[in-house]
Amino acid sequence: MGLTSETTVYLMVALAAVCVALLVWWWPRFARQGVLQVLGRLVALGTTQVVIIAAFGCWVNSSYQFFGSWGELFGRVETAPVGVTQAGDVGGTGTVNGVAVKGALVQPATDEQLSRVSGLPTGPAAVNGRVESVKVIGRRTGVVDPAFVYLPPQYFQKAYQRQRFPVIVALSGYPGSIFNLAQHLRVSQTAGALQRSGQMQPTIMVMIRPTIAPPRDTECVDVPGGPQTETFLARDLPDALKSAYRVGHDASAWGVMGYSSGGSCALQLTMRDPHVYTTAAALSPDYKVKDDATTGNLFGNGPDRADRINGHDLMWRLKHLPAPQVSVLVAESKHGERGYPQTQAFIRAVKAPMRVASILPEHGSHNFPTWVQEMPPALKWMNQQLTFPQDVVPRHHKKGTVVADPPKTDGTPPKSGGTPLQAEGPEPTPTARTRR
Repeated sequence: MGLTSETTVYLMVALAAVCVALLVWWWPRFARQGVLQVLGRLVALGTTQVVIIAAFGCWVNSSYQFFGSWGELFGRVETAPVGVTQAGDVGGTGTVNGVAVKGALVQPATDEQLSRVSGLPTGPAAVNGRVESVKVIGRRTGVVDPAFVYLPPQYFQKAYQRQRFPVIVALSGYPGSIFNLAQHLRVSQTAGALQRSGQMQPTIMVMIRPTIAPPRDTECVDVPGGPQTETFLARDLPDALKSAYRVGHDASAWGVMGYSSGGSCALQLTMRDPHVYTTAAALSPDYKVKDDATTGNLFGNGPDRADRINGHDLMWRLKHLPAPQVSVLVAESKHGERGYPQTQAFIRAVKAPMRVASILPEHGSHNFPTWVQEMPPALKWMNQQLTFPQDVVPRHHKKGTVVADPPKTDGTPPKSGGTPLQAEGPEPTPTARTRR
């Protein structure tokens, strides 16, 4: 009988009801004077309250899956490494409400190295990288959202000073904050360690929350007459980063990942906006956006409501619309998370040219220990999908032929003789990289 099963919840509720009934039945006996009667009253009340609280806790855990098993509840967390299953070629198998927002697209909140948040060793940025705290200001949507930006050491090194870098946008769940991404999911720490060990190319990591109108959960939806979350994440955020950092301009250099509702958002953005994001990693996602008490009415009451709902149902999109040319990874535990059947159905529904990979550990939960375990393989997989954009000018000309050093897949800069373009110069089409 699993910790998250409905049977456990029903049994605990029944046990709580029995305790209350016995308390009412035996209370007249405990009402007499005497030491034993007083102790009896204390024991009866205490036992009943503990059982009621336990039943409520089981119901909450079953709903939100904080702990996936009895072992996790008592501190026995699965630590075995998880791997990525490649499915290959599956199937082929700024204005809001009339108020203009002016100013910089990315406004630094502080320029100090946020060592407590980043977990990076102290030292020069050219050696350890740096995490910056910024405010992203959306010109189209008027949204102002805080973010952390991890810049790898290469960003500050002379050999890379005219290079553009790939970007991975990490999204928190609801109602999580960017501190959850930095301190609990350990985005910058994990990416930094992988990049220092050569398992991941130099990549800029952006940690941001998709909750742009708290406390409302707007998912990744442009709400009619309300918050424009998809526009902010698919247009304002990339434009802001491109204006402030040396990041790739082509969609092949952009990926998005997240956990829980942030993972759902990552899939939505990649499948709905493949011209912006070509790669997604979703840890414990849902595959359909639905109205609930935290979201309110996301799709309006107009004649296009049904179309809006279908457009945010990924299974419907896979069945009725052409598959986008993107790569996605989904992660869900076989035991301890209730979304495993939906994840399997999604994997089966994906068809070419879309590609899907998966991380499917035997045991896990809807919590940070499970997601931290899945982070390294997810980031390494995303690294294989993204291009490392390099702005290079011709190394030499020979009879009208332009020859340039091609970008390397390990993220090293071109050999001497290849002169990078200025960061603010035009972005050439990056050399295509094999998608795996």
